[in-house]
Amino acid sequence: MAKRMLAAVGAVLFGAGVLVCADRSEVNAVPTEAALGAGPCVSDPKPTHEGLFAKTVEVPIPYPVVTVDPGPPQENTTRVRMTLPTDPCVNPCPDLTDGSTPLPNLLEQLGIPQVRLRPQPFHFAFPNPDPPQLPPGPEAVTPTIEVAPQAPARPAPRVSGVREVAKLTGANSVNRTDKRWQVNGTDLGIMWESAPGEIAVAFGDTVGRDFHPPGGFGEDWRSNLLAFSTDAELHDGVTFDRMVTDSRCHAAELLSSKKLDNIEITTIPTSGFALGDRQYMSYMSIRTWNTVPGTFHTNYGGIAYSDDHGETWTKDPHAKWDNIFGLSNFQVTSMVPQGDYVYMFGTPNTRLGSVGLARVPKEQVLNTTAYQYWRDGSWTPVGGFASATSIVEAPAGELSVRYDAVRQVWQMSYLDTAKTAIVVREADSPQGVWSPSTPMVSALQYPELYGGFIHPWSTGEDLYFTLSTWNDYNVYLMHASMR
Repeated sequence: MAKRMLAAVGAVLFGAGVLVCADRSEVNAVPTEAALGAGPCVSDPKPTHEGLFAKTVEVPIPYPVVTVDPGPPQENTTRVRMTLPTDPCVNPCPDLTDGSTPLPNLLEQLGIPQVRLRPQPFHFAFPNPDPPQLPPGPEAVTPTIEVAPQAPARPAPRVSGVREVAKLTGANSVNRTDKRWQVNGTDLGIMWESAPGEIAVAFGDTVGRDFHPPGGFGEDWRSNLLAFSTDAELHDGVTFDRMVTDSRCHAAELLSSKKLDNIEITTIPTSGFALGDRQYMSYMSIRTWNTVPGTFHTNYGGIAYSDDHGETWTKDPHAKWDNIFGLSNFQVTSMVPQGDYVYMFGTPNTRLGSVGLARVPKEQVLNTTAYQYWRDGSWTPVGGFASATSIVEAPAGELSVRYDAVRQVWQMSYLDTAKTAIVVREADSPQGVWSPSTPMVSALQYPELYGGFIHPWSTGEDLYFTLSTWNDYNVYLMHASMR
């Protein structure tokens, strides 16, 4: 639940602030009835977006708890494969997902939000007296300093229109994830090409039963999930072939987390890529969501890998970038293989920092000493990740970067909290100069929006990306016409 621990009241205030600040001159499209995606079944009502005034408002009530850091959590490696009905309208597990629907109470009938108070421990931890013994790390290397030019800035991308294609997750979505995988509320939808003709789609905090937005409140909390799709017809949505599951009709958590607020509350994917038969996923270890509304605090940004095509994952204990004093870059990253290197675009925790850049030879992805950071016209290891200079100014949140091999152009989308919009930029080299940003979708259209992760099969004319909103707490596929 992206941002499960952020108080609902704070989230609403942040969303309202977004609405107030939005610039109407930058709105490219307004969703219409005809543009909205519908569920796959005749019986499904057309998905509608939740309003700013929620039916249920959950307010966490923090209270202090002193404890000992329990150390790394146990990974769940149980996996169960099941064959789903080809007809998405057939519920494969009605015994698990067809609970009774409660009758609306008087407050709901009167349109008055139901307020739930949830006591929530906020931990103050002593170090673990028996820390785990780490395996030896990779051999340290010393990359050279290489001067490299920046390409001239491209013009700002021209976006002629944006439409909502389909609801991808939750009730009445094209994938009926609530019935097939007990995914009632989730966010992000980070995509990469996991194999020729296949994409992987990673999601953030997820809840199942008793899901009640705004935000990811409910039961059966999983920190992250993974779906796979071979659907190349994006004009009507992205259909999932399967999700990684650990029991019947139940999507599995991939990267475990301690789920202890102010120690490690969750682990969130930030990007993914494949090199040969190995899948990689960058992620962030979230210490707490309970900071200023719209921000969060990380422990570190890290890399995990999978050698069984995404079924199980290993967090590399050495491939991480610690969040020193809460100010370090490369906490939220987007990693992109291109040529001989993997490029890592990164921001600090929160959605308010600027974008830094690093690169590493593909064969050394898990060796942090092999990384070179872009600093003032050179690729250099000197100074480490603290030395990287900005390639895109603040504020930038939840980066998504891809290389368009056909046009030989780099594309970047992210949430610009100053413009209150998901924006897109382009460049001829990863270090820029990056073009001015162009808003694609604004908070005037989708209050409390975030995300904006590009589909890897987008083209120069058709940019597909996922969008999440706090008030819906589900993922939608969007299409932008580019010129």
